[in-house]
Amino acid sequence: MTATAPSATVVGESAESAPSRGWRAWLARHPLAAYAIRRFGLYLVELWGALTIAFFFFRMIPGDPIQTLIQTLQQNYVYNQAASAEVIARYQTEFGLDGNILTQYLKYMQNLIFHGDLGPSLINYPTPAQDVILRSLPWTIGLLGMAAVISWVLGVLIGAIAGWRRGKLGSTIVTNLSIALSHVPFFFVALILVYVFAYTLGWLPARSAYDSTISPGFSPEFIGSVIKYGFLPAMSIVLIGTFSWILSTRMLMVPVLGEDYLVYAEAKGLRPWRILTRYALRNCYLPQITAFGISLGFIFNGNVLVEQLFNYPGLGSTLVTAIQQLDFNTILGVTDMAIFSVLTAVLLLDLLLPLLDPRVKYWK
Repeated sequence: MTATAPSATVVGESAESAPSRGWRAWLARHPLAAYAIRRFGLYLVELWGALTIAFFFFRMIPGDPIQTLIQTLQQNYVYNQAASAEVIARYQTEFGLDGNILTQYLKYMQNLIFHGDLGPSLINYPTPAQDVILRSLPWTIGLLGMAAVISWVLGVLIGAIAGWRRGKLGSTIVTNLSIALSHVPFFFVALILVYVFAYTLGWLPARSAYDSTISPGFSPEFIGSVIKYGFLPAMSIVLIGTFSWILSTRMLMVPVLGEDYLVYAEAKGLRPWRILTRYALRNCYLPQITAFGISLGFIFNGNVLVEQLFNYPGLGSTLVTAIQQLDFNTILGVTDMAIFSVLTAVLLLDLLLPLLDPRVKYWK
């Protein structure tokens, strides 16, 4: 009796009919989840690389923060010259400056990732740097965050109307005004506002974040004082930001107006406002959402010049003070927060855009 080999067709059918197993098969059946996992892995690599570059960059800056701290202690008569070597060694260990630069990097990343510890702040020793940053963060988010949201909403709406009514007198005035003022620096507008409303008219305060005679808290008096003192710096940012968003939105709106679906919507008898908001604007605001999400990440840097001009206690002022005194821990903390916020904003946008617009696909 001779054995016969199974035919090739039977073997092929059995292999194809075998159930797909393993994580590769699961990823193949869920392309959106596969893309999200790959994108998150790339996000972690980008985050690690950016934090590493920032660490080595600031470590290469000339200057000795320990000597700066010792000079401050000498001025306050709390430094013992006889114990100088012991004090310097202790401060180097405490600030993470002992050992070679690779040892410093590994120690810094370990404390940052596993403990969320940036080390002590030199400008407010021995307060941890993260506490100094968190103390200034609400002021920056309240000022720049609200200003960014208001300017984006106003800019998109006005820009859409200006593009929709192109050729009209109002649209021409708004467009030319936006071209002229969109590139004016924030601090220049802030100087004009301070001169007019603070020094000439005396309607609004010129400096600080709130009235020093009012105790901070969630009282109506304190909230009203914060709004009053923050009006001028916020307006300097809102005005220029609005003009920039007007230009970009109008640029996106004008090419859309000749599309067939808008002609069809108009032929159906829909009202112009409904065509603008439900059809034309929906195809223009997606790029603006992307740009807005990225701009929100940059608010953690603080608007340095505006905050310095108004003596506003935000991250910008904290960063300037830290740079002046070589406070590497605070400088790195602000920089790391900006890196994390920008990369996270880009990640969320990449994951949300396919949900907002079905035409957007990042996977096969």
